[in-house]
Amino acid sequence: MNWEEVRVRVGQEFHKQSDLLMHRVGVRNGAMRLKADSAARPGQFFFSGSEISERAELLRTHLPDEAAGVLREADEICGHRFRLLGYENLDFTLDCGSGNSKDIDWHLDPVHGKRAPLDPWFKIPFLDFAVVGDHKVTWELNRHQHLTTLAKARLLSGDAKYVRELMVQWRSWIKANPYPLGINWGSTLEVAFRSLSWIWVDQLLAGAAEYAEFRAELAPALAFHGRYIERYLSTYFSPNTHLLGEAVALFFLGTLYPQMPGAARWKESGWQIVLHEAGRQVRPDGVYFEQSLYYHVYALDFFLYARLLAARNGVEIPPAYDAVLGRMLDVVAVLAQAGPAEGFGDDDGGRVWNPRRNRTEQMTDPLALGAVMYSRELPAARLTEEAIWLFGNQAVEKLSSAQTSATACSLAFPDGGLYVLADLQPYAQTMVVDAGPQGVGRSGHGHADALSLRLTMDGRRWLVDAGSGVYISKDPADRNTFRGTGAHNTVRVDGVDQAVADEPFSWIHIPSTEAESWIVGKSFAYFVGSHNGYARLADPVVHRRHVLKIAGALWLVRDVALGHTEHELEIRWHFAPDLEVRNIGAGRVEITRADAASGESGLSLIVPEETVWRTAMEVSRTLLSPAYGAFQPAPLVRCHARVLLPTETATVLVPRRGAIRQEGEPLVEPRLASMAQAAVQVYELDYHDESHGFFFALGDEAWRFGPWSSDARVLYCRIVKEKLAHLVVIGGTYVAWQGEPLLKAGGPSAFFEWRKQDALMHAAPGEFSVTPLFEEMTGGSRSSSPALNHDSSNRSSSPYAEKH
Repeated sequence: MNWEEVRVRVGQEFHKQSDLLMHRVGVRNGAMRLKADSAARPGQFFFSGSEISERAELLRTHLPDEAAGVLREADEICGHRFRLLGYENLDFTLDCGSGNSKDIDWHLDPVHGKRAPLDPWFKIPFLDFAVVGDHKVTWELNRHQHLTTLAKARLLSGDAKYVRELMVQWRSWIKANPYPLGINWGSTLEVAFRSLSWIWVDQLLAGAAEYAEFRAELAPALAFHGRYIERYLSTYFSPNTHLLGEAVALFFLGTLYPQMPGAARWKESGWQIVLHEAGRQVRPDGVYFEQSLYYHVYALDFFLYARLLAARNGVEIPPAYDAVLGRMLDVVAVLAQAGPAEGFGDDDGGRVWNPRRNRTEQMTDPLALGAVMYSRELPAARLTEEAIWLFGNQAVEKLSSAQTSATACSLAFPDGGLYVLADLQPYAQTMVVDAGPQGVGRSGHGHADALSLRLTMDGRRWLVDAGSGVYISKDPADRNTFRGTGAHNTVRVDGVDQAVADEPFSWIHIPSTEAESWIVGKSFAYFVGSHNGYARLADPVVHRRHVLKIAGALWLVRDVALGHTEHELEIRWHFAPDLEVRNIGAGRVEITRADAASGESGLSLIVPEETVWRTAMEVSRTLLSPAYGAFQPAPLVRCHARVLLPTETATVLVPRRGAIRQEGEPLVEPRLASMAQAAVQVYELDYHDESHGFFFALGDEAWRFGPWSSDARVLYCRIVKEKLAHLVVIGGTYVAWQGEPLLKAGGPSAFFEWRKQDALMHAAPGEFSVTPLFEEMTGGSRSSSPALNHDSSNRSSSPYAEKH
């Protein structure tokens, strides 16, 4: 610790003890006297008092289902039944002889039937399940975001019962949480969330007659919350979304309520912290440093809200801050090109605005705010309730007419380690490779998921992240299973995780992951990466993964395990719960939607024939966690084998539309073969009347296999009806066919690609050049040259086999 940290921590400890002493001598805290200066002009919220009813009407008109949902949930809240995190119908009512069974127990975890003690907040071990249960369940209710729901219900229905219930619950909370006692003072972020909820209530009900007197009670309590936040900022405790959310709350309080003591200081310090954390917590490429999409969205929401309030109140916004927000929006937009932005890392379960929008499909919500705020075209942005409350008719005009335009942009975020391989044929597809750091520090919210894959296609989730389950429970395995390697689409060695789980929010032996190659052409994208997570084993193992996307065709995932002795290897493929997975045999599984109609998207997963991986392919069911505390069965494909290292295998994923064969065609089973020589590894996929060949150099020397010879690192060719249709060459200086040169370069090249169907030919400037033989083979001027003498019905006549 430096001297500043020592000063801050000593000051916080002094305030804890002095606050407790004041309580014990009978001095009541929890409210602060406001300044009597009537000249203090309140700041501008997201809407004025005269605009509130208009925004409620916009919601009823343009999102009637959401408006009806607000009223349904408000009625549940009036009955003291709550939907929190991934839980439904939670009962927090107190039944312990109080004489009123309808009182809410604000210290209860009803999921596990545990109640936190009414001790000084800093003496309550909130991470100890035996003492408090899961503190997140308790804290989620005490954020009071449900009070905002009651306020919205009053505006949408005109029924004053919702305000009456709101006031009863608020007063009940004040009575049950005398400062400094109770778990609900145990986290400054939770105090900040509660402050933001009270601000929303205050702003939404500004024109309600039945609210006027209550406002005089709310404001002093809000001021006390502000003082608490300022004293106990998480500068050295959790300098992540905790500190960010606290700073946003200070900025809101200081801006909107200048009559509060310290308001000017809160406004200035809150804004400066937000600006500083935007530069510190977000990596240069726009990925949030916790390595979690959920926390990325969390932070982005905080940043966007602060930016909007600053703009409405004339606060100068540095261009660098807008640049950070733009890059964060880009990350979400790129991940959402083909459907929902699939999650990674921890799933906190809460949201800044509506805590019910906590599923994967709703992680694109910030795009709606960004599209309006910056007048940007973000294809995945949709009109949301949140956008209407924040922007009113401006959001309706911008987002109601938003058209879904499919995009396919293969893009890397190298600082965060996200590599996105995208395609549009036969429909939109996005595969994300996770090759970044596991997190920051001890990777509290990161998962042991190095080189895991996630796949979204045709607007739906296919290969998915397993979620987080829970943070705290009686059995640590409930936490560790979902953040472990086996819950992700990657390779696990000897049944252990890539890192070692420590405390609920920390890891040890955290691996380093390196992206070794990233090349994007017009008809392919190629990634190579490795990690050292298994270097701690008695026989150290390195996992290297290659992902090659051939546009309009397929994905090939090549997994290489380097070591010296036998190891148990397994590759897991987690599929979305609404998919049906069938083991066809011969190393192939077919994946479709359980309710798929003819012509809908599907996927084939194929492993090489005549290998141990084919016989050790299992299809089963496992559990995913779609939201915190919720669990759902889903299909799992597991390929495993005990093998001597070094070894490798490949998995081919073939997206398709409709049946695996076209009407009238004979059923031709796709077959993947694995062949190797000293210098090259070859995989060949036969599929209908075409064949795909993949050549991977095993070293730096030149190689030869069948009629092909080259010093390329990777060569891909597609043969259709015995003729060359597609060629991709990565690295090297030449390619030859039957000893005659096809391509040559003066020095090491980046890549070359040619595709017959659209006459595509593309190479890095000044590199590969074609020879007359290539012109003949691709132009078809000589009948014998383009034909590769390939009989797809006879494996031995493969154009890649040595006998040719």
